[in-house]
Parts: sequence; structure tokens; C-alpha cells
Amino acid sequence: MDQFRDSSEGIYVKRRQSRDRRCVIICVVSVGIAAFVIGILIGRFATCPDEETPEERSGVFLEGVTEKLMKDADPEVSDILIKGMRAENIRENLRMLTEKPHLGGTEENHELGRKLKKFWEDNGFDHVTMAPYEVLLSYPNMSNLNFVELLDGEKTVYKSNLTEPILTPEEDKPDVVPPFNAYSPAGDVKGDVVYVNYGRVEDFQFLERNMSINVTGKIVLARYGKIFRGNKVRHAEEHGAIGIILYSDPDDITAGDIDKVYPDDWWLPPSGAQRGSIYIGVGDPLTPGYPAIATAYRRKDPEEWMPGIPCHPVGYGIAVQIMSELGGKVVKEQWKGKMNTTYRYGGTFKTPNWKARIFVSTKDKMVTTYNTIGVIRGSIEPDRYVLVGNHRDAWVFGALDPSSGTAVMMEMSRVMGQLVKSGKWRPRRSILFCSWGAEEYGLVGSIEWVEHYTKTLGARAIAYLNVDIAVEGNFSLRALGTPLIFKSLYEATKKVPNPNPTEVNLGRTTIYDTWMSTFPWTKYNRPMITLPGSGSDYAPFRDRIGIPNVDIRFTWDKRNLKLSAYPMYHSVYETFYLVDKIMDIGFKHHKALGQIWVEMARDLADSLILPFNVSDYSDALRDLSDNLLDHFGPLMTENNVNTNDLKQAVFNFTEAVHEFEKIVKDSNLNDPFVVRRINDQLMDIDRAFIDPFGLPGRKYKRNIIFTESSIDSYAGSSFPGLSDALTLIEQKKDVEKQWEIAKKHYSVVLYSIQGAATILKDVSNFMYDY
Repeated sequence: MDQFRDSSEGIYVKRRQSRDRRCVIICVVSVGIAAFVIGILIGRFATCPDEETPEERSGVFLEGVTEKLMKDADPEVSDILIKGMRAENIRENLRMLTEKPHLGGTEENHELGRKLKKFWEDNGFDHVTMAPYEVLLSYPNMSNLNFVELLDGEKTVYKSNLTEPILTPEEDKPDVVPPFNAYSPAGDVKGDVVYVNYGRVEDFQFLERNMSINVTGKIVLARYGKIFRGNKVRHAEEHGAIGIILYSDPDDITAGDIDKVYPDDWWLPPSGAQRGSIYIGVGDPLTPGYPAIATAYRRKDPEEWMPGIPCHPVGYGIAVQIMSELGGKVVKEQWKGKMNTTYRYGGTFKTPNWKARIFVSTKDKMVTTYNTIGVIRGSIEPDRYVLVGNHRDAWVFGALDPSSGTAVMMEMSRVMGQLVKSGKWRPRRSILFCSWGAEEYGLVGSIEWVEHYTKTLGARAIAYLNVDIAVEGNFSLRALGTPLIFKSLYEATKKVPNPNPTEVNLGRTTIYDTWMSTFPWTKYNRPMITLPGSGSDYAPFRDRIGIPNVDIRFTWDKRNLKLSAYPMYHSVYETFYLVDKIMDIGFKHHKALGQIWVEMARDLADSLILPFNVSDYSDALRDLSDNLLDHFGPLMTENNVNTNDLKQAVFNFTEAVHEFEKIVKDSNLNDPFVVRRINDQLMDIDRAFIDPFGLPGRKYKRNIIFTESSIDSYAGSSFPGLSDALTLIEQKKDVEKQWEIAKKHYSVVLYSIQGAATILKDVSNFMYDY
């Protein structure tokens, strides 16, 4: 019995010990699980204290989708980018860019493209490429240079310099191309000279109607300014001239004092000549409408005008020799320039048997030009592109045009790239940096690229921000742009400190303040932004794919200096010395321009809702229609064109704008599909004004509102297709034909405005009720 008791007690002890061990294990495991859960909860609320449960959220919540999808821009990034710009870096960039001449299509320009590619790769860009295009450019024969001369029979009385004299060591470098006008045909012509002022339509009309001077069979002398040089050549050719000499008059590129000039000041010396293309075209002349890639069909479009008479540019030191020998009557006061001689209409020379001669050896040549494109990939919407651009080619050193812009773009891209590379920021949308080749020849690089990627860009591009020249003066900001870009530009200029201490002392602490003071748009109580013409690479983005665009620069005091261009424009004297020692000492204005540019790019790439103010568009349409009707309204009414239809279309668009703004205000911006829909509607407004058939007589120009005038490629126009036809009617040219064109195009304008209004309507109720 005792033996049994001892045995049973032993078993009991063993069972109790086993049970105790199990309890301990269970407790340990339970404590571990509890600790694990508590740790998770602590970690969850410690690291994400603002996270809400789906039940607590307002708006739409998509499980597994990052909150960043609906997050608006971080305002701190704006401050970092603006403060990150360095003037000393821009200065060194410009020094490097202007070491050698870099004409479009040359190895020197390709070399700069490769340097830019490496620069962007080193600064953290996600992808960089160099896009080649085989294009037709134009160059003088360097062994048989162009010139003009005066002849007494067969004897040379005066012959122009073949090159511009060297005034500082900056110009004394190899491969400087002498003055020439690209795409001028080769030729050797002799004849009397007629002075045609600026070579505008009205100038030729004045000579014919008031002075009974016909330029047929004559050489014409025209001064630069007022209109694009190619239009001058075309007008001369259409009036029967056999050749044209272009020159820069002191009245247009000096302050009147021709003694204090470069290298002592920024005024053009007598020896300076403006190079430039006279091609009024659509990119590569051999592949109009399509990219100049390897598989392209190449043939000039016979409907596109190419210069047919030789043209040569000279400085006023040469032009005065010609003017002083002209016969004929003294010109009217408005035609007088400031060369030290008597201005005459010509038609004859003072000395019998004298003639002028133009010799041009310029030839067209097939070359490869490269666009260098760098991409910072967007984090949320990589398929939406904000494009930033500047051309790289220059007629010689191009310290202002375009290298001041390139130098700023390099610094801007460094600041953005380094911020991305550090992992501290990546834009919501992709930013594409574009360095164009062969812009000076007629926007060749940018047009070929837009033609190449029209389908992609037409669906995805947000805006194009162009800086051709960063600084052409140090007075105030000058801006060209289409309406949707206004808001972003205004807001950026309000953030950028004023680089002018005199202005700051007057209480104007930002760029916006001085801009408003110097170039006010009184009607809207804001600084003036004018319509862009076709003078730079924004044109194909506007004309081919219809996206908002802008071109900004610092400029001179246009209220008191009536210059046709900045004085050293396209001359050999546009050097690093000019910028560094005369025009922007310390590069403060370059830096400020870059700060505006970088902030606009960030704003467009980062904002949840695109920073487009649609009311600016309705204001612009109303202004354009008022301008058109003020000028042509009576003529249209007299010929049974109902001008009320245009007023009604603009009114309907304005009403659609107001309704759209209400919809956006009441929208749930936590819903990514709502945000995408609103942004798509904003993107499509400009595209609504692209007509696939093009403007009358200009099939490659497709923006019916903002394309440049056909009379002056530099200038914007109000409904250009309509204005062109009505202008010809006023001039009594092909009146019956032009009325048919005007009436047809008027219907296209009305249709397009109404179509743009439907884009802004409720997306499921966009049709009109009839």
C-alpha cells in the first residue's frame, strides 16, 4: 500500500510538473504574441500618425494605393530649387559654351550636344539621348566669300569687307563664319539700287503709288527691323527685284551715338553685320510635315516659298558707302535712319554708269543635326510631360542667342537633377529638357522632333517653356505666351527676388513688381504678356500639337530705346566679354531668369491640378475677336458675313469656362479619376484649336488662333487665317478668291471655338441641345 502510494504520488508529481511546463510555454508564447502585436501597433502609429482608416477617410480610398497619388506639391521644394540656382555656375557654363563658334550642323555644335548629354547623365537624369536628323542647311563658300561692291563700268570703286574686323581677342578664333543669309541662292547680279526702308508691304506700296518707283530689275537696299528678314526678301522678289542687301541702321541698333560702341559699350559697331536665315519655312525644306529620319521621302514642297534672289547682309559701315552714292529724291522723314549721309530713294546713282553688284556663293548642303533630350521621370504621372527648351546652335559665339539660355538651362537642370538624385524629391510628372539643333535655320531641330513624336506629344505634353535668350538687356522681363500659361508665369515671378538693387530700394522686391511697373497690362491690372510669333522653338509646339507655351527673357527699356533687336544680334561681337563685362556683370539677371524658369517647370510638373486659369483663355478669345471686328467688322458686315456669330461663339466659350470652374471647385480631389479627368480637359483646350487642314495657304500651320502673321513671321496675329485673307481683300488682291477663303475659314473659326467649349462641359453631357 505504501509502495502503491509512493508510486501514485510520483506519477502525480510528474504530471503536475509537465502541466506547469505547458503553462509556462503557453504564457511565454502569449506574451510574445502580445508583444509582437503591441510592437506592430506602436510602429504603425509612431511612423504613420496621420494615417486614417478607410472608414475615417473623406472621398475615395483605394487600398494599396499610396497617398502620394493625391498629394499636392510640396511648397518647400519650390524654395529649395529657387535658392539652389547659382550665378557663378551660369557664368562658367556660358564661358564653356562660347569658347568656339558652333553653327548648326557643324562638329562644334555636335560636341556641345555631347557635353550636355554627359552633364545631364552626371546630374542624375533618368534618360538622355541625342536624336539625329538629316537635314538641308546652308553655308557660304569659305574659299570664295560673299560681298557687295560698287562698279564704274567694270571697275571696282568700292568693295565690302569679306569678314568683320577683330575688335577684341574674343573674336580672334578659327571657324568664324562670315556674314551671310542662309538659304540665299548663289548669284552674281548687277544693277541700280532702290532704298526700300524696312522692306514691308506698305514700303513697297509707297514707292509705287506715291513715288512712281518700280523695283523690277533693281537691287534693293533694306534695313533690318520691324519684320522678319525672310519677309523682306519675299516682298522684294514679289515686286521684281533681282537682289537684296540687308543692313543694320544705327537708328535701330544704337542710341544714336555711334562713337561709343563695342567693345566699350553694348552698341553695334559699324563693322557688325547681322547673319540670319531668310527661309520662311517649316523645318527641313526637304521633308515638310514629316521628320527628316533615315526612311524619309525627300523633296521640296513646290507650294512652300524658297528665296529666289541673292541676298547679303552688311554693317552700317558698308551700307553708308552705298547710300551716299544713291541718286533720286531725298526720302521722307520717317524713312531716314542715322547713318551720316543723306538718305535717298535711289533708282539711279549720282555718277552715270555706276552699278551695284551682289556676289553670293552660298550653297545648300545635307548635314546631320542633333537634338539632345534629357528626361527626369515623373513619380506619379510619368506619361505627362513638361517640356523645357532652348536651342544650342549659334551663328558665331552666340553669347546671348542662344547660349545665355543654354547656360541657365544647364544650371536649372543641375539643381533639379541633384534634388532627384539625392532622393529628396521627384516631380509628379516627367520633365523633358530639350536642346535643339539648327534653330537658326528655321526652327529645324525642334520642328523635326515634334514631327517625329507628334502622336506621343499630342497625347501627353502639358506645356512647353522656352528660353531662347535669357538676357538681351537688364531692364525688365519680357514674355510671350499663350493664355493657359499666364497663371504659372505670374506666380513664379512673384516668388523670385528682384536682381536690381535700385528697384528693390523703390519697394519693388520681386521680378513681378518691376515687370508690372515697366510693362503694365492696364486692362487686366497685371504685367503684359503678348502673343508669340514664330521667332523661336515654341512655334511647332503651338502650331502642330496645340500645347500652352511661353518664351521669357530679360530685355532693354523698350519705352525709351526703339531698337529692332539687341544691338549685337547675330554678329561676331556677341561674345562672353559682352555679357560678362558689359550686359550682366555678376550674372544676377541670368540667375533670376533661371529661378523663374525652374519654378514654372516645378509648378507645372508637381501641382495636383494643372495651374491653368481657363478664364485667361476666355479673356484672350474676347480680346482677339474684338481686335478682329474693330479692324475688319465693317468690311465683313458689308459683305454679308454675320459678325454676331463670332460674338456668340466667344460668349458660349466664356459660359463654358464659368461652368467648368464651378465643377472643379466642387470636385472631390481625393478621387484620382476626377483629378485625371479635370487635367485632361485642361490639356485639351489648346488642342481644340488645331485644324488638321492647316491655315489657308499654310497647311503646316494648324493653330487657327495663335499662329504668326503671314506678313511678319516674328509677330503674333488675331485669327491669322482670317486676318490674312481680309488684309489681302483690303489691298484689292484676288478679292473674289480671298472672300471665298475668308468665309470658309470663318466657319472653321466658329466651329473650333464651339468645339473648345464642349471640352469644358460635363464630360457625360458635352453635346448641345437643339
